[in-house]
Amino acid sequence: ARLTGFPRLWIHAVSLGEIQVAASVIRALEEGLPACSVLVSTTTEHGFDSARTILGEEFPLVFAPVDLPFSIRRALQRVRPHALVFLETELWPTWIEEAHALGVRTALVNGRISRRSLDGYLRFRFFFRNVLSRIDAFSMITEGDARRIRAMGADSRRVQVNGNAKYDLLAEMVEEGAEEAVRRDLNLEGPAPVFVAGSTRSGEEARILDAYDRILKAFPGTVLILAPRHIERGPEIAGLARRRGFRCQMRSELRDREEPRTAPVLVLDTFGELFRLYSAATIVFCGASLVPLGGQNPLEPAVWGKPVLYGPHMDDFRDARALLQEQDADGTVTDAEMLAEEAIRLLRSPREREIRGERCRRAVLMNRCAARRHARVVADLLEGASRGPWGCEDRSLRRLGLAGKDCL
Repeated sequence: ARLTGFPRLWIHAVSLGEIQVAASVIRALEEGLPACSVLVSTTTEHGFDSARTILGEEFPLVFAPVDLPFSIRRALQRVRPHALVFLETELWPTWIEEAHALGVRTALVNGRISRRSLDGYLRFRFFFRNVLSRIDAFSMITEGDARRIRAMGADSRRVQVNGNAKYDLLAEMVEEGAEEAVRRDLNLEGPAPVFVAGSTRSGEEARILDAYDRILKAFPGTVLILAPRHIERGPEIAGLARRRGFRCQMRSELRDREEPRTAPVLVLDTFGELFRLYSAATIVFCGASLVPLGGQNPLEPAVWGKPVLYGPHMDDFRDARALLQEQDADGTVTDAEMLAEEAIRLLRSPREREIRGERCRRAVLMNRCAARRHARVVADLLEGASRGPWGCEDRSLRRLGLAGKDCL
């Protein structure tokens, strides 16, 4: 792909979350620099399709080059970016080295380094110190992320803390009428509570079914929707539920056979539905948190105004949990027994459930504008683009008009 605008920015985004961050940062950049030309790269077919959905049919998208010197150099010389932005945890050593050699400015934006991964990085600190010395700016999510990237060898003068841009897009992703549509589609239109367990991992589903068994005794008719983080585990989870005596259906079966949902347990084994499905939940549990796997983003259900519960292992989403804690909406449970007790308590008190849900939503809305702060970092990289690596270009680049704009 060849970009024709000025200045030219290349953003690399792999996961769905990173693509959402890219969309937020691009939107903030466009406010102050509408002529900026942006390319986004990703690595998988699923990532490419997600980016196409989020960014639009006409947006310049490519698959990332292989992280080898010749491939990277050729791609950079073809795109001719003035700045190259990596998102979250993407550190591509060869790509960074080649960009630096060509004079392309680089940044890690919405950067995060989990405590679980830090030890692995520190074992190769000499190598990573050299890689990080080639990066011009680090715009990190939390002070903890900043501290960890500095421990890996990043220059403290290049490190900033600017929040999580992923949450900027969340509020805009809420669709009016989504709850009614989802409830209609999944035959959830009655008064029975809906308990959604999202992004669960191996070892959690059995505990969730234990909790669900107790919830059913207090609230018969409660529907459980289990959404594993890896959808290929769907048949395994459905088999577990059936062995425990629960009638169970798979989401793909409902879609393929055009059957209504009638079973009390539904296993979500399809891509791209979980976020919207949260709208129909009464209570949500975020997985990868009863087992030590770092957790999942609790603000995705929170933005729908749903009370959110999660286990103690939220290392990858400490900032999101902190936002909920600040609004007195923390949903930490330590085990299946406490999960059941807290769910039953909330189901018995509709007013408390409503208040908790509103606090959860407020936690998301009050964190907006992180994308604008990250965009300022990118703007600083682009400011000298007219004197960039691709020869003299007879153009001027006005500074992004972001600094004086307040958040809504």
